[in-house]
This record gives sequence, structure tokens and C-alpha cells, in this order.
Amino acid sequence: MEPNALYYGDNLDILRKYIADASVDLIYLDPPFNSNATYNVLFKDESGNNTDAQLVAFDDTWHWGPDAESKYLYLTNTAYHQGTVPSPVSDLIGAFHSGIKPSPMLAYLVEMAVRLVELRRVLKPTGSLYLHCDPTASHYLKLVLDSIFGPENFRNEIVWQRTGAHNDARRFGRVTDAILYYSKGETYTFHSQFTEYDPQYVAERYRSVDESGRRFWANTMTAAEPRKNPARVFRGHEMLPPPGTHWRFLQPEIDRLEAEGGIYYSKSGMPYVKSYLDERKGRPAQNLWTDIVMSKSGAERLGYPTQKPLALLERIIEASSNPGDVVLDPFCGCGTALVAAQKLGRRWIGIDITYLAIAVMQARLRDSFGINVQIEGSPTEVEGARKLAQQLPNGREQFELWALTLVGAMPQGGVQKKGADKGVDGVITFTGADGKPETCIVSVKSGGVGAALIDQLRGAMEAHRAAMGLFVTLEEPTGPMKAGAAAAGYYHSAVSGKDYPRVQILSIRELLEEGRKPQLPLLILPTYQRAERVRAKAADQAEMFALRAAESPEPFDSD
Repeated sequence: MEPNALYYGDNLDILRKYIADASVDLIYLDPPFNSNATYNVLFKDESGNNTDAQLVAFDDTWHWGPDAESKYLYLTNTAYHQGTVPSPVSDLIGAFHSGIKPSPMLAYLVEMAVRLVELRRVLKPTGSLYLHCDPTASHYLKLVLDSIFGPENFRNEIVWQRTGAHNDARRFGRVTDAILYYSKGETYTFHSQFTEYDPQYVAERYRSVDESGRRFWANTMTAAEPRKNPARVFRGHEMLPPPGTHWRFLQPEIDRLEAEGGIYYSKSGMPYVKSYLDERKGRPAQNLWTDIVMSKSGAERLGYPTQKPLALLERIIEASSNPGDVVLDPFCGCGTALVAAQKLGRRWIGIDITYLAIAVMQARLRDSFGINVQIEGSPTEVEGARKLAQQLPNGREQFELWALTLVGAMPQGGVQKKGADKGVDGVITFTGADGKPETCIVSVKSGGVGAALIDQLRGAMEAHRAAMGLFVTLEEPTGPMKAGAAAAGYYHSAVSGKDYPRVQILSIRELLEEGRKPQLPLLILPTYQRAERVRAKAADQAEMFALRAAESPEPFDSD
């Protein structure tokens, strides 16, 4: 395992194959919620093992089937797990099987439990885990976590208000998520976090102002319970504390405060220590978080349906890790946890099961930090690409998404569910005459090819008024295909003043082995919504924990 690594594949397989025991300091996971909502593709097994308890397309829907049954047997039968699953986990999953029966919810809990067992294994003894969920299954997940980590290691249920008020039919508005926080053991990393004081609290508590204009609170210098020799000297006179109390400060501390003007005297002469507002860190964060909201628009939004605010992940990472620690997110989505970890000088490991998420993460890390992350588990040669397309479940769809990343194309329909527009799998947008956007539509094929497919691409170009077309193929193109592409002529760019083949064909072999790229005009517009540039909190941290990365790719222009 190398920190600062991004893995494509089923997180269960990657955890078992690549992530060593006790190697991770902090885990944050935001898995599908089993809410029957439409979200992103996760948990589809692209490593060769068919999965029935899975998300279908972009629907957060689970099903019980042979694969879920096998996971259940692994969790509950020592002959299968050979002692790697704690007995409380086996007992709980067995009870779930009896209580809620084989069902979508049980399929979800089985898939989560088998992964949470592995996540505990990779945590260091001082590590912590934060599981982000919603009320659909949070009560079940807490029981699962109790069985894996032990009830004594439950630290908090954080309630996060993710949005403002809205109407829900025939029930109270649902505006919160739960974040279940566990440590692996009794000794764990934790740094208190602070929030801004409420203005009304400041006005009421810090209502005094000293001669320098600093706002302060006159805090008591006494504490309950009397002690021997209670007298202290203030302004040259001994003073006894009120009955039943004692002075909280020793005489040397009182003398220092006196010399620094840090003591306030009431009209009756009672001394108070000045607690200055500008010296306070703020209000210690509680387990109710209402101060972090994901805006519906703005520069941080990337169009990813389950995106979380960067500030949310920063709070978690700062609270439960130190600079240089390793942060793992096994359900990366659009990579907010990775961006927060990079910003805060932590190392990170990200895992996701769909190339759509991988492409969004690559673009976000490049835009945020100027780095190009290499993907572990992506095909690097033709046979690997062929296996992805032809041998793995849902392989052709994932092959298509992967191939689009090779040429910098946006999947048709963006980061939402892929459309069914025949002949158009992706789009590349570039600047044309007078600054107007032009498009190059992309067609990807992993099966047999022929000249008719080029004719189909040209027809789609005409229908979509596309300036150019690109055909990406796993199989080598035929002579008639090349002739059909050549017959389409050239596109003249008013921006660069150059001519480009209007229809181009690139094979996977050319893309992987020869490093070829499409010949496109300059000023290609971003494939994904551009993320904000992020500055690390300390420049030396950015240097110390720089990613394993190649230089950022140049624009696709062969000239």
C-alpha cells in the first residue's frame, strides 16, 4: 500500500489485497444509504465476482441474491471466515437474518458489515472511523459498528444539518444526516474543534471593554469549596474569598495578571480575571453541526449528487488525525475527503467502483492542486481493457466510461445517468469562431466494428450539429472504416488557423501503447465542472506530502 493512491475497483477486494493491517489513521466513509433514491453507481463488482446485493445503474437499491447469501455465510460461519470475523458480528448478522429476513435491507447490512470488518483491520490502534449515513439504516449500522468495534468505543453520533428547511409530504422535513464516530481503542487521536460564537452570546457575555478597546468577560477568580490559607494579596491588600470558596489562582499568577492589567475590579472591589474575546478559540464543537451547509450552487458544487462540503471533511480530519497521517475513504465519490486530506497535509487512499467517479476525482484533484493522479487498477494494455469490457459484470458500461477518460470526454448526460442517445457516448467541447462553443461527439465500441459504425457517427454528428466526431475502438479499425473517416474531410479552426480531420478513429492500443491523443483545436473547455483552486494550510505540508503524480497533461493538440 502506498499512501496518496487512488484505486479503481470493489473496495472489499482492494482492502484485502492492498491495504495492510493497522496502516491507516482515519477512515471516513459515505456509503450508499439504502434509501431507494437515485444516486451514483457504487458496489458493482468489476473484479470478476458477480454481485446481487448491489446498486443498479444510479439507483440506491439493494437486492438479496446468491452473492448476498455467500456474504452472509462468510460472516456467520467460522468455516468460511476462519476466525477473522468477531463472534458478536456473527451473532448480530444471524439475528438480523431471523428478524428482518432476506430482504434489500439485509442485503445492504451484509455488504456493509463485511467491509466494516476489513476497515477495522486496517485501522491503527489509535485510529478512528466516521460512518456517514441517514435515518434509513443508521440504527442498524450502529448495532453493526457496536459489534465490530465494541460499544465502549462508540464516541459520538454527530447530527449534521445538511440543508435548510423544506416540505416533506405528511411528515416533518428531513434535513439531517448522522455521522457515527468510533475509535478502535481507548487511546485515540482527538483534537477539539471550535465554532464561531453566536453574536447574541458575545453581546451578553463579553459586554465589557478595557482601555485598549478589547472586549472581555469578567470571569470569577474563585472556585467552590474552602481551603486552608485562603487569603491572597490584591492591590497590596490581603483579601479573603467569599465563604465556601477558594481562590483559583496562586499568588505569583495573581501578581502577573495584576502587572499585565488582566484583573478587573467590580464596584465592591471584588477581583475578576479578564477573559478576552480575541484570545478565545471559539465555542467547542458539539455533536450537533448546524454551521456547515452544502450550497445548492457556487464554485464548490461539481454536479455530483452526493457531494459533501469540504468544511465538513476538514473538521473530521483535523479532529481525528495529525499532519502526515493516512486518511482512507473507501467510497470516494467525487473525492471531497481526498481534497480535504491533501489540503491539511495528510496522506490519503481513495477507492471507488465506477470510472465516472474516478474521472470526477482526477479532474478535481488536478484543478484543486495542479496534480494528475494515477489510477491503480485501470487497464494499462489492450488485454486488460478487453477483460474489463468482456469478462467483468457491467463491463461494457465501465469500459465506455474508462475509454472516455482516456480522451478527456464528458459522458453523455454528464455525471447523471447516461442517456440512450444512439451513437453518442461522450462529448468534448472546444472554442470555435467568435468564441462560440463547438462539440466533438465521441462514440466508444468494445465489440465488433465496421464501416457502418463510421456512417452512424457521421449521422449523429449531423443530427447534433457537431463540428467533429471521434470513434474509440477496442478492436483495430478496418480499411473501409478509415476510408469513411477520411471522406468526412477537415474542420478548420478559426482560433488556431489549422485544419483537423473531421472524423478521427483511435484504437485502445494507440491510446495506451503509443500515447496518441485526438487531434483537436486548442482551448478545449473543461470536461467536468472545474473545482476551486485549494491552497494547503502550510506550504511545507504541500511539499512534504505531495502526491505521486505525473505532470498535468497538455491540451489535446498533435501539432
